[in-house]
Amino acid sequence: MKESFLKELTELLGEGSVTANEPMKLHTTFRIGGPADVYAVPGDMRGLKETVALCRRGEVPYCILGKGSNLLVSDEGWRGVVISTENLCRCLIEGMTVKAEAGISLARLARRACEESLAGLEFAAGIPGTLGGAVVMNAGAYGSEMKAVLTGAEVLDTDGMVHRLGLEELKLGYRASCIPEKKYIVLGAEMKLTAGEKEQIQARMDELAARRRLKQPLEYPSAGSMFKRPEGYFAGKLIDDAGLRGFSVGGARISEKHCGFVINRGDATAGDVLELCRQVAGIVKDKFGVELEREVKYLG
Repeated sequence: MKESFLKELTELLGEGSVTANEPMKLHTTFRIGGPADVYAVPGDMRGLKETVALCRRGEVPYCILGKGSNLLVSDEGWRGVVISTENLCRCLIEGMTVKAEAGISLARLARRACEESLAGLEFAAGIPGTLGGAVVMNAGAYGSEMKAVLTGAEVLDTDGMVHRLGLEELKLGYRASCIPEKKYIVLGAEMKLTAGEKEQIQARMDELAARRRLKQPLEYPSAGSMFKRPEGYFAGKLIDDAGLRGFSVGGARISEKHCGFVINRGDATAGDVLELCRQVAGIVKDKFGVELEREVKYLG
């Protein structure tokens, strides 16, 4: 990384907002990952856009990071700039319309909606990610998904132009959207919720939280569901039926509580996780003829 680039980025965002050789294990829910060359935290939307523009001008690789909840970072880290959206969390509610920036956590967004007696985001309260990531992958849980509440999103294209995409243009599917293919960056989104009773909304959120605690290994670092749901099957059940409950490679392990989760027992490396996934997918394919596709993204 050129010193001139680091100097310009630091002048742009300010001291304390740019860190060199930042361990990515500090910024992912897996608690795995080597250092990023640069970790940048813009203070607002303008800072984000200018940081991206600076990277593009300098032909410096970059990636956008929310909560790091669906991400496995290489043990060698990332040779480029990781741009965090943690400060981009403004939210405006007008009637039943919710407009929010990409960096707001889904948990905070669901709480805000509940405070305003707005229903529709209860399913998202326990998803440990941001709105931006939820739009990118059409996040969902317990029979609901972002597609059910989204009316549109604001994105930044590769030329630095901002566009508003309607629901149809987002092409939302199962854990998919047009965002990765188009190399867009989600800046924010708009949702349409429905009127409800605050107590009932909170009760539903509490119910789903209890179900998560009961069925998911929240006591260990993980990246959530490791594999996508194969059509006609459930990845966790296939893994369980293959006799792989508790199967380990190094510090990475198939959770005994939920076989769809790979957990970090404390010293797992990205290499451990990848090898475990390779072996698990191979065994499931041999036993059942079903291909498991990794849902968790890999950076490195």
